[in-house]
Amino acid sequence: MSEATVTIRMYNPGFGDCFLVTVADDDARWRMLVDCGVHSHGRARVGDVPRRIGDVVGAVISQLTDESDDGMPRLDVVAASHRHSDHVSGFADDAWSAVDVGEVWVPFVEDEQDSDAIGLRHGLTAAATALQGLVEQAADGRPVDSLGRSMALALDFAVNSGPNLAAATRLVDGGFKGGADHHEVRFLPRPDAAENRVELPVEGAVVHVLGPSRDPEYLKRMDPPAAVHWLEEAAAELGRDEEYDIFDRMYEVPRDEVSARIPVQLVRARNAMRLAQLALDQGALLRAASVLERSVNNTSLFFVLDVRGTRFVFVGDSQQGAWEHVLDDPASRALVTGAAFYKVGHHGSHNATPKPVARELIRTGGVAMVPVGTVKAWQDSIPKTEILEALHESGAHVIRADDPEAGAGDDDLDLHVGPDGLWSEVRFRVA
Repeated sequence: MSEATVTIRMYNPGFGDCFLVTVADDDARWRMLVDCGVHSHGRARVGDVPRRIGDVVGAVISQLTDESDDGMPRLDVVAASHRHSDHVSGFADDAWSAVDVGEVWVPFVEDEQDSDAIGLRHGLTAAATALQGLVEQAADGRPVDSLGRSMALALDFAVNSGPNLAAATRLVDGGFKGGADHHEVRFLPRPDAAENRVELPVEGAVVHVLGPSRDPEYLKRMDPPAAVHWLEEAAAELGRDEEYDIFDRMYEVPRDEVSARIPVQLVRARNAMRLAQLALDQGALLRAASVLERSVNNTSLFFVLDVRGTRFVFVGDSQQGAWEHVLDDPASRALVTGAAFYKVGHHGSHNATPKPVARELIRTGGVAMVPVGTVKAWQDSIPKTEILEALHESGAHVIRADDPEAGAGDDDLDLHVGPDGLWSEVRFRVA
C-alpha cells in the first residue's frame, strides 16, 4: 500500500469558512470543498481593501483548474455545513457553474421531502424572516445602526440565519457544471446509519457522518422552537399576559405541532400582531436572535474523515447540543478523540468546542485550524482565549486564518502560506 497524503487548505475570506481537502495516494485522488462564505461585517483586508468572497471563489477554482489533468476544475464533493451566510454565501457566485461536482452534501434539515426536517426548516426560515421584519419595523426607514448595537447585531443574526436562497439554489438545485442531473445531493445524516459511512476511492479512506442528530430529543434543541415561538418567549419577558384567550383551550394547537398543522402564512400573521411591543425591547430581540443563531448552528454537518486510522474532524458551527449528541455515543466519541486535525467550530466561539474535551480532541503534534477574522462587535471574544489555550495544552499546533504566519516556524509542521495570507495549507502523510 502506497503512502497517502491529506492536504487541507484553509482560505481566509475573513470571518467565514472555506476549506479544500485533498486525499491522495499513487492510485487515486479525492477532493472536497467544505463551505465557502464570509460574514458581511467580517471580510479580510489586503492593505486597506476588503477581500471579496469572489476572490476566494476564484482562487479555489484556479487551484482546481491548475491541478486538473485536462484543465477542467473538479470536486468530488461540495459540503455545505449549514445555511449561515458565513459558510455558504460564496456559492451564490456564478463562477461555480463551470466546476464539475460529483456530489453535494448538506444537512438533512434542508431536504424538502424529509419528514424529520419539515417543521424544523420552516421554523428556522420563519424565525429569521420575522426577526428581520421586527428590526426593520423598529428602524422605520432609518439606518439600523442608529438604533444601537443590540439592534444591529439582531439584524446581522437574522440575515445570516436566513435561507440564503441564491447559494441554496446552486447547492441543492444543480447550479454546478452539468446541472441537477449531473451530480447527487446527499442530505445527511440519513436514517439508515450504514449510509452515513462513505467510502472514498483512496484505499483505507472513509468519511463518518455523525451529525446533525436525528434523535427527537436533540432535534428539540435545534428547534427555534417550532413556528417561531421564541417570539412568544421574548414577549413573555416583556410581561405579556396570555391568560385571557378568546378561544377554549380544546381548540389550541400544541406549540410543537404548529409548524406541521398550521400554514406558515397564518403563523406569521398571528406573530405580526405582537411585533410592535416586542420591538420596544432591544434586549429581548437580541436574545431571540441568539436563540435562532444557536439553532441554525446546531444543524451543522459534523463528520470525521478517517484515512487509515488518522482522523480529521469537521464540525461546522456545532454548539453544545450537537456536541452532546456525538460525545454521548462511545463510538462517535472515539472518532473525535485523539484526531490529527480539528476544524475549530464556530470560529473559536465560547459556545463551541466544549472545553472539557478540547484537550482530548487532538493528539500531540496535531493541527487545529481556526477560520477566524475580525468582526468589530466580537473582536474581544472570538476566538475565545480559553479554547485556544486548551488546544495548545493538548500539544496541538493552532493555525489562525487571520495570522497564518504564526505557525510557519514549527519545524515539524508541513505548513505553507499563500500570497497576502489568502490561504494556509497543511499536509499530513499517512502510511
